[in-house]
Amino acid sequence: MTSPALAEPVLFDPEYLELQIQRRLGSRVRDFRLVLRPGGIVLQGRASTYHAKQLAQHAAMELAGRPILGNEIEVC
Repeated sequence: MTSPALAEPVLFDPEYLELQIQRRLGSRVRDFRLVLRPGGIVLQGRASTYHAKQLAQHAAMELAGRPILGNEIEVC
């Protein structure tokens, strides 16, 4: 049996989540943004490698608890 406090959904704070993901990435992704869309999130920013782009996506998958609708991080 779960307590009522555990059954309540956690409020989604995109700014806090963005900060947590950025902390994990360090300086690997510049201008990182998390865009909230109906049904999920979109990742935006600039990275120098595809590996950094992938790290951002994996961090978002782990922390967001919402589907990733797109990874628009530009590799340049």
